[in-house]
Amino acid sequence: MEIKKVGVIGCGLMGHGIVQVAAQGGCEVIAVEAQQDFLDKGLARIEKSVKKLAEKAVEKGKATPEQAEAQAAATLGRIHGSLDKKDLADCDLVIEAIVENLDVKKALFKELGGLCAAKTIFASNTSSFPIGEMAAASGRPARFVGLHFFNPVQLMRLVEVVRTDATDEEVFAAARAFGEACGKSPVSCKDTPGFVVNRLLVPYMVQALQMLERGDATKEDIDTAMQLGCGYPMGPLTLTDYVGLDTTLFILQGWKERYPNEPAFEVPALLVKLVAEGKLGRKTGEGFYKWDGDKRS
Repeated sequence: MEIKKVGVIGCGLMGHGIVQVAAQGGCEVIAVEAQQDFLDKGLARIEKSVKKLAEKAVEKGKATPEQAEAQAAATLGRIHGSLDKKDLADCDLVIEAIVENLDVKKALFKELGGLCAAKTIFASNTSSFPIGEMAAASGRPARFVGLHFFNPVQLMRLVEVVRTDATDEEVFAAARAFGEACGKSPVSCKDTPGFVVNRLLVPYMVQALQMLERGDATKEDIDTAMQLGCGYPMGPLTLTDYVGLDTTLFILQGWKERYPNEPAFEVPALLVKLVAEGKLGRKTGEGFYKWDGDKRS
């Protein structure tokens, strides 16, 4: 089962990156958006990113200017934009990269189940929702996987390939092979909350928040301890500011609702308070720290 034609629904922060790496991997890609201006912005970001990567390849001596230009043109030539989901009908794989709202995702996959060919594999890029629920909504649970890419998709080497008990072995193998074709290192995971990365990372962030709430250490000392003691590129509170306090809260609240007796999914009161105050992290200029662009204070 070879994946040659890929559809990506959503051309925003994650979607445009998935479109790009799929095209770089040799696939023909249909990028679908709800509005023309969203599609135009996404395609413009892809073109800018592809050209930047081509320039870096020349700078590093990995390609001549002519080779880099030809590779960039080939990548962009494999990408086609659309506002009509019917254009996804004959895709080998369709990846959803829309808003993190489970009801909206389930409605989309129900629609796709009636639009796409029987051969089409469906995948969600969700970072937190159960793959099985979306698979059931699609009407083809055997041909459904999670493909969780990481931001920025063009640079991050990991993709989590998530299977349910119903996922067909051949479908799962094809999804892993697609991840490799995109230049990623795929890891396999069952349909468990948060998969591998977020299941470990979010509770770690929660523990840091609870330490701060208790007054065990300052935010600066917590972050410095994990940077210098564990070799992490940034501490957990800085990381929460990067991820977004609202995003972190949204994930935790969803997990807590589904698994009320899991202590690792407790929602820190400090997180709720800061989100209510509109302090969402780097994107609003203030969270645990104050931010001026990428500069923390």
